[in-house]
Amino acid sequence: MADNFVITIGRQFGSGGRDIGRAVAERLGVKCYDKEIIELAAMENNISQDILEKHDEKPMSGILSGMVSDIFSSGYSKSRFVDVSLEQQVFLAQFDTIKNLAEKESCVIVGRCGNYALQDHPNVLNVFVYADMDFRVNQVENVYKIEGIKKTTDFIMKMDKKRSAYYNYYTNEEWGSASNYDLCLNSSKFGVDGCVDIILDVAARIKKD
Repeated sequence: MADNFVITIGRQFGSGGRDIGRAVAERLGVKCYDKEIIELAAMENNISQDILEKHDEKPMSGILSGMVSDIFSSGYSKSRFVDVSLEQQVFLAQFDTIKNLAEKESCVIVGRCGNYALQDHPNVLNVFVYADMDFRVNQVENVYKIEGIKKTTDFIMKMDKKRSAYYNYYTNEEWGSASNYDLCLNSSKFGVDGCVDIILDVAARIKKD
């Protein structure tokens, strides 16, 4: 594990964080895990992949977020928390999968509270990617074919709200807050390729140290 180097990437919707993560992984010659985590978590925990996809990066309501983060910080075990809700089981399955991946290999993890799951990992670089709204609107319009700036902006804000609520609920920390990451990058200023170069440069400096 000590030799494994992991990069986690949190991202605003439409910032290009996923593309940046995949490009970083390709340049490093390692795997990038995003939606792939769902498939792995389903297999490892004997949970339906459909259920995992339904609850992927979605918050829940009903109990205090602090209770959830206490579960993880106190040392989660499947046998100890068999009575947690389905939503929490889904999160725990992905949480375990991320930790297992970091134990086995160097890789890039996109989203899913990766920085929180690996907070005790000895060799990790936590990145958050954000961008100006004009850049994000252009990105989302091209990918999702949404017509109209207002509709696109509303969609972006809805997705950001979902990601923020999910992260804040399960970690009891603030999504996008600089204090929770090692590196925050504006992809609308540096571009996808520029962000990739910066991440690789920082990663190389950390690994040298």
